[in-house]
Amino acid sequence: MHTLPEDRRYLIPFRSVLLPQIFTDVLVIGAGVAGLRAALAASEYADVIVACKGDLSGSNTWMAQGGIAAVLDRNGADQGQSLETTDAEHDSWTAHITDTLNAGAGLCDESMVRRVVEAAPARIAELLKWGMRFDTKAGPTTPTADLALGREGGHTFARILHAHGDATGRELMRTLHQRVGDQDRVRLFDQCFVLDLLTVDAPPSHGGKDAAAPAGRCVGAITHHPKYGLQVIWAGATILASGGCGQVYRESTNPPEATGDGLAMAYRAGARLADMAFVQFHPTTLYIAGAARSLISEAVRGEGAVLIDRNHHRFMPEYDSQADLAPRDIVSRAILAQMAKTHFSHVYLDCRPIGRDRFAQRFPGIYSVLQKFGMDPGQTPIPVHPSAHYMVGGVHTDEQGRTGVDGLYACGEAASTGLNGANRLASNSLLEGLVLGQITGSVCREAMENKTANGEPQGRPVKIVSDIRPSDRSELDLADVRSSLRSVMWRHVGIEREGDRLAEVMEMFEFWSRYTLDKIFDERAGWEVQNMLLVGALITRSAQWRCESRGTHYRNDHPYPAEDFRCHDLWQRSHKDPAVQPVRTVESPVVT
Repeated sequence: MHTLPEDRRYLIPFRSVLLPQIFTDVLVIGAGVAGLRAALAASEYADVIVACKGDLSGSNTWMAQGGIAAVLDRNGADQGQSLETTDAEHDSWTAHITDTLNAGAGLCDESMVRRVVEAAPARIAELLKWGMRFDTKAGPTTPTADLALGREGGHTFARILHAHGDATGRELMRTLHQRVGDQDRVRLFDQCFVLDLLTVDAPPSHGGKDAAAPAGRCVGAITHHPKYGLQVIWAGATILASGGCGQVYRESTNPPEATGDGLAMAYRAGARLADMAFVQFHPTTLYIAGAARSLISEAVRGEGAVLIDRNHHRFMPEYDSQADLAPRDIVSRAILAQMAKTHFSHVYLDCRPIGRDRFAQRFPGIYSVLQKFGMDPGQTPIPVHPSAHYMVGGVHTDEQGRTGVDGLYACGEAASTGLNGANRLASNSLLEGLVLGQITGSVCREAMENKTANGEPQGRPVKIVSDIRPSDRSELDLADVRSSLRSVMWRHVGIEREGDRLAEVMEMFEFWSRYTLDKIFDERAGWEVQNMLLVGALITRSAQWRCESRGTHYRNDHPYPAEDFRCHDLWQRSHKDPAVQPVRTVESPVVT
């Protein structure tokens, strides 16, 4: 197993007491759905700062075309039923749970799945109360019975709520941002790049043999702002809601900000990262040479569009009984296989069954993008290709967002809670952000209460010194390193993987890291590349360790699931091999 250069605890040298000081009760890192919902929950009892790397439009939430999966009317279908007896005519919590477990390929923690699914009605009712404008069957919105529901891949029922057709994320962000703006106890710091989490020594560990090594206590973060420079934000509790890392791949639906900064800083701080091999690739992004990979929502297939190859052959029924609405990992691999069969760079999404007028009405944002390229979805199939979309793994937490570092919590895409298993079910991510954001924002109150109970001083800086000497090694070109790592991740750590190639990729990361992670940079581009190197190496190392195929992780040399790997792999700084945690399973009780 290849190792990573892990001597560097912080990215830059500093003395905490000499920098400008900011104090708050709760620091939230990230301003997507999870971060904003966590901030709202924490603001009920604390002063909160939300650190946003760019602005609100730079989050994956903002870009989300898909909707929020939620079963709002149980129709009595769950009464007296177990997971094995889902009513075929009515949607239910049981059906949503089953679909999530099936997509997760044996790695979902069922208690977490139940918790998120069953919390959906309360979170949707809350959004309606706050003024979110969901699409309706007809006329103005109010009662949930009037909400229009769509269907997406992996779902056995139409249970997806959308807003403005394909702009659910923007409407959700508008709603949460407006709500946050109404709270006197929340401050939003945009253009605030968080370099590292600040930690002090850990208390003695009383855990068993499976417990994480003590990782210290998080007391805030060191940040950089283009105008104000370096600053320290001290916090009683810190919530990591920094999103994913799609930019480590050449082909990605993610915004430029998604460079895995939160995952990297958590790892450096001693938190454990789980299931890093599992990266979800969205099957359908617009494939035009030289253009950005614009997402074509899964809801388009839910409305009747089908995938065809260059010969106009509809191929998905040959790969899965759910055809075009199979889970994303299946559809992505099928597209890759069909491209190989036809010796072509992409396939097509045939939207002619929907019709131009219906398409323009249902998906106005996508229709506008297609018009810019002179495409008429009612007449011409859309060229599509898979792209990296969602980090299924992340910072390991319990069911309430606690990490192995005292005072540090995580939620949303940055966290690995056990909800998504080996593959996230479509439109569960926004729901997860809403549910776990609320839970984590409420639970982190304990960090401040523990600090007070232990008699620790409030509102005073802690002396932390990062002493890093300049490197005497040559420096690689940052742009070249960034481009090369993204390309090699796409080629060899993407939709399909193979052991020998993964070993070669680890050798490349070791070389790049030797001449890049040892450097001291003073601007974001350098810090981002350092974070991307660390996260890319962790993904590769996890993929190399997991000698099986499951969910989003497919190994050509190990093409089937293996029971020995039906577990979570947990990676921690300074530990060469992962800790292994069994999947948390529960009896399947009757849902009442």
